Amino acid sequence: MPRPYHRTLLALSAVIMTGSEGHAQLLPSLGGVPGQVVGGVLGTTPASPTSTVVVPVIDRLNNVASTVGGNTASLLDLRRARLRALIRDNRRFLDADRDGNPVRKGELIAIDPPADTLARARGAGFRVLRDERIEGVPLRVVTLAPPDGDDTREGLARLRRIAPEGEFDYDHVFEPAGTSLMPLGGAAAAASVQSRPAAIGMIDGGVSNHPSLRGAAIEQRGFAANGARPSGHGTAVASLMAGADGKFRGAAHGFPLLVADVYGGDPTQGSAVTITRALGWLTSRGVRVINMSLVGPSNPLLERAVAAARGRGVLIVAAVGNDGPAAPPAYPASYPGVIAVTGVDNRSRALPEAGKPLHLDFAAPGADMAAALPGSGYAAVRGTSFAAPFVTARLAIGGGGAAAVQAVTREAISGRGKVGKGIVCGACRVSPSDVQAKR
Repeated sequence: MPRPYHRTLLALSAVIMTGSEGHAQLLPSLGGVPGQVVGGVLGTTPASPTSTVVVPVIDRLNNVASTVGGNTASLLDLRRARLRALIRDNRRFLDADRDGNPVRKGELIAIDPPADTLARARGAGFRVLRDERIEGVPLRVVTLAPPDGDDTREGLARLRRIAPEGEFDYDHVFEPAGTSLMPLGGAAAAASVQSRPAAIGMIDGGVSNHPSLRGAAIEQRGFAANGARPSGHGTAVASLMAGADGKFRGAAHGFPLLVADVYGGDPTQGSAVTITRALGWLTSRGVRVINMSLVGPSNPLLERAVAAARGRGVLIVAAVGNDGPAAPPAYPASYPGVIAVTGVDNRSRALPEAGKPLHLDFAAPGADMAAALPGSGYAAVRGTSFAAPFVTARLAIGGGGAAAVQAVTREAISGRGKVGKGIVCGACRVSPSDVQAKR
């Protein structure tokens, strides 16, 4: 094992051991790639004029590992450690599936279950926690609690034994294309929706107020237990599409945003059920293009919801994640029909930490650039989370649909490494130095 990577893992171990339950452990820079806010749930705290911005340490360690000789196995180890830490620090709310992916603890989902299937589940001791029909998709989702004495995995196995014809699974928790919560100040962005082009949909954390978004038409709705909460990740992604402030220009400024916050500032939220509700809402509102800068494992409920939205003509754009090509394929980017996006640096080189989906469509700037921080100011950002909104913007400008995809394909230019059909929106990157971004 290379010595720099060994030091990285030692640092990661120290960080994980100092975490406290329910909160991501956040520390200042550990070196590596300085000043990068790498794609993760950048969460929120109540607005405060003295809020201090800190870089999520596990994201930073992912970035360090990506620079150590292109060691993709290192990134994979760090991914596993990150997910273990997330689950361990949130034991009240999270459990693990057999592959170590986080799932909602004590919650199993049944998709469009027949009445006799539910009757058998109840007879075996399962309790119905929620029974809902998702608008816009449409799907019926019943959330079940396992019988007393069964953990989440045992409950799923029991369900599949007593009703093999049913479609059951965990309620997997998805991450923004990165990791930790970052406390940041800022009130929620608010703007009146006026007569403008068709809105762009966005499933992410909430969006904070910011000078670049002052003139934007933004409507937010919270789908997590905490409602809508402004976040760094959501604010950055929104600014890259709709921002306009001096030298800073989003790639689709002037377009309204419909923001579905699936986190509410909580890393244990963002589950398959929550994201499905968000997809249904955006679809029912008539959006043509939806940006999803989040990643997780394959889940049958989310797959059905994505297919239903696609069947209604909605284009879905998703980031491929930042856990390296050795990590499992990221979803929703790997679902059929979803437009999978990776990132490139300012020399048109594919980011070494980018994930490897089952298919890759486009690349866009994902490093050496600035995005908005909640409240005010800008930060240098890095990650596929921040490449996806550029492709989303281009598709929205094209009006969505097959014609927009063809137009973006014609625009794509060659790059270095795996960039799919090519790089889109290469001139959309705003240099950190142009806006005095924090590093």
